[in-house]
Amino acid sequence: MVSTVNEYDNVASVATFTVPLNDQLIDFRRELHRNPELSFAEHQTTARIIKALSAAGLNPQKMEATGAFVDIGEGPIRIAFRADIDALPVVEETNLDYASLIEGVAHACGHDIHTTVMLGVALSLGKLNDQGLLNGRVRVIFQPAEEKLPGGALSVIEQGLLDEVPRVLALHCDPRIDAGHIGTRIGAITSASDTIRIEVNGRGGHTSRPHLTEDIVFAMSQIATQVPAVLGRKVDVRSAVSVVWGQIHAGSAPNAIPATGYLAGTMRCLDGDIWYEAGELLDNAVRQVAAPYGVEIKLQHTRGVPPVVNTPAETALIEEAARREFGAEAIELTPQSMGGEDFAWMTQKVPGAMLRLGTRTPGGKTYDLHRGDYVPDESCIGVGVRIMTAAAVQAVREANAK
Repeated sequence: MVSTVNEYDNVASVATFTVPLNDQLIDFRRELHRNPELSFAEHQTTARIIKALSAAGLNPQKMEATGAFVDIGEGPIRIAFRADIDALPVVEETNLDYASLIEGVAHACGHDIHTTVMLGVALSLGKLNDQGLLNGRVRVIFQPAEEKLPGGALSVIEQGLLDEVPRVLALHCDPRIDAGHIGTRIGAITSASDTIRIEVNGRGGHTSRPHLTEDIVFAMSQIATQVPAVLGRKVDVRSAVSVVWGQIHAGSAPNAIPATGYLAGTMRCLDGDIWYEAGELLDNAVRQVAAPYGVEIKLQHTRGVPPVVNTPAETALIEEAARREFGAEAIELTPQSMGGEDFAWMTQKVPGAMLRLGTRTPGGKTYDLHRGDYVPDESCIGVGVRIMTAAAVQAVREANAK
C-alpha cells in the first residue's frame, strides 16, 4: 500500500473523492428526511445506512438495537467519527417536496444532515483506501437516540466501539452560520442539560375558599419563579445555570382549584463541575419552595449530559482540514451553546471535538433548531464531507508519522 504521507501531499483536495458523491448524498438525505424515526426506533434508518455502505463495498456492522458502524482501511484505528440518526417528535411545517411522511415526527434538528455527511465521509474514505491513499483504519459510527436522555452515546461506549479509538470527531448543524462556513472553539462547546418534571398534588376546591384547599396552582407558580431565582443566588453566576419551563399544566375551570398539576422543563449549565452541585440544589429548592403550601411533590429529575469539551489537538485537526479545503475565512469562533449533546459522553472517554456546520443560505432566513420549519441549505453536506474526510486523512498521517 502506498504511503499516505507521500501520496496525499500530491492531492490538492479531497474534493476529488467527495464532490462526485454530492447528488447521491442529497438524494440519500431527502429519503431520510421523508422517513424520520424516533430514538431507539431507527430501524429503517439503520437499514438504509447499511445498504448504502454495503453497496459501496464496505462492511458495516449493525449495533445491538439500532445504529451501525463501519471501519474503513486496515491496521489500528486512528480516528472515529460520529453521526446521530434519530428524529424528533415535532410536526414538520416546511411544505418541502420531501417533507416528513410520518405524522408528528421530523428531522427538525438536522440529524439527517449529520448522518448523510458521515455516510459521505465513509464512502470517500473507501475510495481513498481503494487507491492506497488512506494507509490506516478509520471508524464511522451512526449512533441512535441522541435526543433521548441520557443519550445513545452511552450504548456506543457500552458496546466497546470506542475501546480502540484514540480520538473522535462529530458535527452539528448550526442555522446561525452560513453554509460554507463552520464554527469551532476549544473547550466546552455545549452545556450540561437535565430534564425536570414536577407533579404537584393537594386538596382542590372552589377559588372563593382557597384557605380550605392546598392551592397547587399558587404553589406551582412559586416553584416556577422562585426555584430559578434560588439557583441564581446559590450557584456561581459564571456557570450560567438556567432553569426554563416548557410545560405548566393544571386545572380545567377558572373557578376551581385543581387537585393535581405538573411543571416540566430543563436545567442547563455551562460548567460540568457545577452541574452536579446545581442538580442537588435544584431538588432541595423545589421541596423548600413548595413546603409552606402543604402540597405533595413528586419530582422526576433526569440527569442528562455534561458539556461537550473540545480538546485543543482535535479542534486544531478540524481547523487545519477546513483551511485546506475552504480557506481560513471559512472558520468562525462559535460561542458555547446552552444546548445539550450526548457526544459529551464520548469526549469524556477519548479526546474529541465537535464542529458547528453552517446551514444558513447566505443572505437567507435564520432558522432555529427543534422547530418544524427548519430548512438547512443542502450545500452544507458537501462542506461537511470534505472537512471531515480531510481531517480523517490528516489524523492517519499524524499517527503514522509517530
